[in-house]
Amino acid sequence: MSHKFLEPIKIGNQTVKNRVMFLAMAKNISNFDDSVSAKDIAYVESVAAGGVGLLVPGAMIVDPEWPSVLPLQPGIYDDRFIPGLRRLVLAAHKYDAKILFQLWHPGATNYSGIDPKTVDELTKDEIHAIQDKYLDDFKAAMDTDDKNVRDAALLPIMDKIAEEYPDLTEADLDLVSYKMQKFVVRRWLLDEGKRVDGRGINEIRPLAAEVGILPRVHGSGMFTRGQTQVLTTCTLGGTKDNQLMDDLTDEQTKRYIHHYNFPPYSVGEARAPRSPGRREIGHGALAERALLPVLPSLEEFPYTIRCVSEVLSSNGSTSQASICGSTLALMDAGVPIKAPVAGISCGLITEGDRWMTMLDIQGVEDFHGEMDFKVAGTKQGITAIQMDLKNDGLTMAIIKNALEITYDARVQILDQIMLPCISEPRAEVSQYAPKMITMHIDPERIREVIGKGGSVIQKIVADTGAKVDIDDDGTIHIASANAAACDAAKKCIDDIVFVPEVGKLYYGRVVRLMQFGAFVEIAPGKDGLVHISKLDRKRVEKVEDVVTVGDMIWVKFMEIDEKGRWNLSRKDALIEIEAQQAAAKAAEQQ
Repeated sequence: MSHKFLEPIKIGNQTVKNRVMFLAMAKNISNFDDSVSAKDIAYVESVAAGGVGLLVPGAMIVDPEWPSVLPLQPGIYDDRFIPGLRRLVLAAHKYDAKILFQLWHPGATNYSGIDPKTVDELTKDEIHAIQDKYLDDFKAAMDTDDKNVRDAALLPIMDKIAEEYPDLTEADLDLVSYKMQKFVVRRWLLDEGKRVDGRGINEIRPLAAEVGILPRVHGSGMFTRGQTQVLTTCTLGGTKDNQLMDDLTDEQTKRYIHHYNFPPYSVGEARAPRSPGRREIGHGALAERALLPVLPSLEEFPYTIRCVSEVLSSNGSTSQASICGSTLALMDAGVPIKAPVAGISCGLITEGDRWMTMLDIQGVEDFHGEMDFKVAGTKQGITAIQMDLKNDGLTMAIIKNALEITYDARVQILDQIMLPCISEPRAEVSQYAPKMITMHIDPERIREVIGKGGSVIQKIVADTGAKVDIDDDGTIHIASANAAACDAAKKCIDDIVFVPEVGKLYYGRVVRLMQFGAFVEIAPGKDGLVHISKLDRKRVEKVEDVVTVGDMIWVKFMEIDEKGRWNLSRKDALIEIEAQQAAAKAAEQQ
């Protein structure tokens, strides 16, 4: 070899400083030969005990031109090497991999008594002996639908094993428990068609749904499936309550926000709560995407919407329960969603050419199975899919089967549980939710509503107590917990941008008298002229003979002249009113 001693080298995109390379092979290969290729090598676990062991994913060990690790220094094997090798062997057992051991330095043949194949066989013999003796005990302990009962029943069994095999470390015992539970779950499913909790292969755990359990929030829904229970609250806000996005996407704001919390107590743990991790962020994003297609547009429902799912108890597929709980909360809050959405998971067990799927997997089936296929959608179609996969891939037959059984499950959840709880979104939003009014004005009139330095809009907000947001296109959103405040703010804006309609009658107040006519206010601060010739049907000598300041009279809007003045007519209004009265009287006589 041309490499200098202790000089780092590159294998793929990794810098290797170690002197020994361990590879866990996915196939049972006992010798290095040309049949071994990169596709046969599976990454198991990085091992670096005292800077000795390293597991390199995807390295091709049979190519003589491929750079290997550095030459070994005689006598390098010492006590630092043993823990790393032990962890590697345990990891290989966990993933059913074959351990191969290779020293690249031709003269380094001193193993110091450490032979990985000896450790390999010793561990297997222990596990086989434990399996022969304690298999029935494990089956009896695991035959329950309550994970807490199952965990409690397994504890005395593991205590017996620890007492009988004192040399086993805590990591060894964890591996024994894992392999025994995996063996029981897989054999029950593949050989007997039996599930841990006694359900049928495509049977869903007991379901329950409830809405309105938190009366002070804008909407709430709780969905329960077996020991998985999620409570979701829905909060409605104004359009300016959108979440500002500061990322690499083109999206500037987010109108629908879904947060997912997975507290320690939901899985029976006692530890300090921390900031959201990958699980919380990922599950929240999945539920958010599942519901986006059914949300109303901003024009239909001018609110910002936030749902928060709290996992109260977890035993598998909490993300799908949060989708169901969020649907319930949205409907309870009065959000007019296009269709209710439900979610369900599908598992997979394979062995050679054999495979089987099972519906609504719980935690132990997810942990020891090979797939967690989550599908959310309505009766009409799928809105979101997410899949965790542990094998080399899926066939079209598996995918087809998974989509079919999850569709049937969604329909069952919707028809039997969710829709009987709340059949459609509530007609009105909660009394505690802000009331919203959306209106449109000419963008050229926006400056009149805002006023100099914002004086006009600030006065509207101060006088009415409503929140007013104006977009550049002339769209105005008015929000308040009090509907009357929204109406008052809208009226103020209507008065500011008021433009009379030609030919329409208005009931206004006389504000000024002139020799040539009277000025009548038909909207706050908006008045027009009734010329003396248009004050009455007969000739009028003086304006004061017909009206005085403060009188309320009907006038008809005639036109806006070339100078922008409003011309009104009391004469035409009287004629039209008399005609309407005559028509109504004739209709009564008939």
